[in-house]
Amino acid sequence: MTTKQIDYVIELARVQNFSRASENLFISQPSLTYQIQLLEEEVGFKIFDRSGKGAVLTPAGEYFCSNLVNIKEELKNLIEQSQNYGSKYVDTLNVCLPMRSCIYFLPQIMNKFESLMPDIALNISFVYDNSRVDGFLRQEYDILFARDSELMRFSNIKLCPLYNSRFYIIANKTDPLAKLETVTEKDLEGRTFMIGGGSPPEMAAVQNRIINSVSVNTINSLNHDMSLTYVAAEKGIVLAPGFANDRSGEFAWIPFDCPEHIKCVLGFHKSDKRECTKLFIELAQAAYKNVSLDL
Repeated sequence: MTTKQIDYVIELARVQNFSRASENLFISQPSLTYQIQLLEEEVGFKIFDRSGKGAVLTPAGEYFCSNLVNIKEELKNLIEQSQNYGSKYVDTLNVCLPMRSCIYFLPQIMNKFESLMPDIALNISFVYDNSRVDGFLRQEYDILFARDSELMRFSNIKLCPLYNSRFYIIANKTDPLAKLETVTEKDLEGRTFMIGGGSPPEMAAVQNRIINSVSVNTINSLNHDMSLTYVAAEKGIVLAPGFANDRSGEFAWIPFDCPEHIKCVLGFHKSDKRECTKLFIELAQAAYKNVSLDL
């Protein structure tokens, strides 16, 4: 399907007449008829019912055409944005992270980067699930925020340390645990504790030790958002890494007394020798250097 065919279908659907549509499109009527036939053969269904020179949308054609209007507008916007990129930028740096809170200083890093390299388009993508690693390995992203354990086995990837993220107990602000400076395993005795939810190995190890050390009830949770929903509903408490803290103030995040932590890194492809890649990583590392921030 071509952009011209999209225009042909939309105009014919509007006027419902081959002769008038061809005049408005500045093409011959046989050419219009031929292009519509080609498109119907391609999509595998009739778009129009013909009656002399008239043309009425079939039910399938009506659904198809209504979506074509949206596609045409999106395509127009895409072309305009791409033209803007082409005139303003000479290269693009694609950065992927699972959630905004992973890099607390992201807005400052972006502003500094853009002031130093205004001709580089900085694209930030947020991908929560494991597909972000797959996309990174396919080189859909140039830089990836990750746990070092996710990327360290790949020889063609270079890891740059960012910070170590400790573990916290998330509870409602009215929960007695919220009054503690640090939560210990003993403090969790008799509590309902949520586990699962795609927990990384580092966190699963801590969860298992808690379950084996103290008497707790457990609830399996599908993901972090579901866990927070349970906490909000006062159904239990949950363990989480500090980088997941959105700092909205909705919940109490109390440090958990354990030696384990998650090493957070920025990964990039060893073949990427660009200055823009180097700059973004340097700015991110500098943002966390000598800064006291609960992570």
